[in-house]
Amino acid sequence: MFTTRPELRGTFGAVASTHWLASSVGMSFLERGGNAFDAAVATAFVLQVVEPHLNGPAGEVPILLWSRKSGRVETICGQGVAPAAATIARYRELGIDDLVPGTGLLATVVPGAFDAWMLLLRDYGTMRPADILAPAIAYAVNGYPLVPQIAATIATVQDLFLSEWKTSAAVYLPGGALPRPGMLFRNKQLGAMYQRVSDEAVSAGGDRDAQIEAARRAWSRGFVADTIDRFCRTAEVMDVSGRRHRGLLTGDDMARWRATIEAPATYDYHGYTIAKTGPWGQGPVLLQQLALLRDIDLAAMDPTGAEFVHAVVESAKLAFADREAWYGDPDVVDVPLATLLSEDYSAARRTLIGSTASLELRPGTPDGRVPRLPDLSAVSAAAGAGIGEPTMRRDGEAVVTADG
Repeated sequence: MFTTRPELRGTFGAVASTHWLASSVGMSFLERGGNAFDAAVATAFVLQVVEPHLNGPAGEVPILLWSRKSGRVETICGQGVAPAAATIARYRELGIDDLVPGTGLLATVVPGAFDAWMLLLRDYGTMRPADILAPAIAYAVNGYPLVPQIAATIATVQDLFLSEWKTSAAVYLPGGALPRPGMLFRNKQLGAMYQRVSDEAVSAGGDRDAQIEAARRAWSRGFVADTIDRFCRTAEVMDVSGRRHRGLLTGDDMARWRATIEAPATYDYHGYTIAKTGPWGQGPVLLQQLALLRDIDLAAMDPTGAEFVHAVVESAKLAFADREAWYGDPDVVDVPLATLLSEDYSAARRTLIGSTASLELRPGTPDGRVPRLPDLSAVSAAAGAGIGEPTMRRDGEAVVTADG
């Protein structure tokens, strides 16, 4: 059988990503003698250049890794925190009483991806920042072929860029025109930024760790943080509230945050140990879903049949409902993760998987706690769901939300 997605095998190594240029760069690092972590970091920075509609330097990253050196799975948290000024009181002062705008500057958190990739490089890789950043810089400065989806995504915000987000228009609408699929596209500003980071790393001397720390300083305490701070203080950007707002993120916010290495959340499922991030991400949703499915005989079902799909989807709904009610930064809130993954809790939740699909949001009550949920009616209306306002329930019983 012929396929455009053949199974790839190799005895030397393999790299997979969502873009062929990034995968090729990662493979080149393996061929040059780098290890898997060097390849992963180089691949990630190229993806920031060639897939700007999916990620970028101001993004975040959760990293799961296994190192032969440590012999265990570890997690790197590249999820930056909210700015210190991003309080409920501050948003209300700005006239934001329900949902924080999902576009613009008010939703901005500390960009965590860069520091997380540098931490991975320092503790597990072998190469230097200048080596790692060179391919991303080259593609940003010299150009890369624009895939159709990038052009299509830019088209959806073309008018907003031209009328409001003029700095974005300067990059993504060269000459004021929509870029064509396949054209050689450049982002010289991004390349210049990473070149300066690379130069500051090299200026730290010959020690590899010192170079990586210099790159991290340039990002979180140096010229990158200063530029972000200045932009958030001075630029007023239109968002989905219909108003222009300045950002709340500051250079101090960036200086205070660092990526961290921690043990993953795990669950043992029929002889397999599955590792995910902690509840600062949505990784434990899969673990909860597996806990719900553990005593359901999926092996006896047709994996393409309605019974199988129903069990998997309904367990996902219950797990995601718990995410909405209970997940958060464990440094700030008490997340009852042990209970959420316990057999007693899962067995009780499993009884909610009935013979028909549920349209209710049904978080559980771990340790007897009452879930607090936002009023999601605005979300439903904004999304044009067409099924009315979501019903919030606790194990099949009505619950009063935090909004009363």
